[in-house]
Amino acid sequence: METWKTPYVWMDGRLMPFEESKISILTHTLHYGLGIFEGTRAYEQTTGGSAVFRLDDHMRRFRGSANAVNIKLPHSIEEIRQGSLDLVEANGIATCYLRHIAWVGDGIMGLDPKDNPIRFAIVSWPWGAYLGKDGIENGVRCKVSSFNRPFPNSTLTKAKITGNYVNSILAKREVVAMGYDEAILLDTNGYLAECSGENLFIVRDNVIKTPALTSVLEGITRASVTKIAQDLGYEVQQTILTRDEMYFADEVFMTGTAAEVTPVREVDDRPVGKGIAGPVTKAIQKNYFAAIRGDLPQYSDWLSPVALKAAVAS
Repeated sequence: METWKTPYVWMDGRLMPFEESKISILTHTLHYGLGIFEGTRAYEQTTGGSAVFRLDDHMRRFRGSANAVNIKLPHSIEEIRQGSLDLVEANGIATCYLRHIAWVGDGIMGLDPKDNPIRFAIVSWPWGAYLGKDGIENGVRCKVSSFNRPFPNSTLTKAKITGNYVNSILAKREVVAMGYDEAILLDTNGYLAECSGENLFIVRDNVIKTPALTSVLEGITRASVTKIAQDLGYEVQQTILTRDEMYFADEVFMTGTAAEVTPVREVDDRPVGKGIAGPVTKAIQKNYFAAIRGDLPQYSDWLSPVALKAAVAS
């Protein structure tokens, strides 16, 4: 889509014009889904310029995903980190989303690509609220999908593998076709896991609970929100949760790099609490948005600055 284009991408170790970033139709990952990715965001800072949020943590997880699927990255993590900052600077967009992706290139087909080259790219684009501005402010409608999150021994669920997200696409499409905004997935034991691309939290009697890491992706926004909530004085429990605990909850919200902190106002045609974004969610959301824009010094180490000559706001 034309609207997703930016002047530059960082591909195979260098900045290049977007139009030059081409791949072969015989790219192995296109056919079989073995690739890994990360999604990060850069935000315009109150004091000027831009900063990528928790870039080092995303790079650490990216390296873990590569190790999990036995992909040898063609660039060091430090090179990729610097490439991320260079791309934000080159495109001059202060608030943007960055997608880091490594994939198996063209060569031998079949299920054992052996010596096919590993390719890598970073692309960025302006991306507002993933689930819409109204969703951020007032909350979204969710439904538990008929598709379960994959069993941990059926695939590597801690790695961000491109092919794993077919499961999320099926769940998302299912509920959107029914008129909902987002899907909630259970694990194969019937307990709450996560949304199609977000971690999940519930609030009851000012205690915040979230599914344990055995059932979910180790979300970086999840970790950020947990720290912010604890700093605000809330107790945060990582535990096993049942589906119906959402029906008894005072508040439900989801977190993710794309979704940021999004309230849930309804689950399975049942209002959550008063059917609006609750006070705990709003407090966490307020501090999260302050942190990403550099307004809370205690979280400054989460920010990797980019000095833009002429930053373009979101």
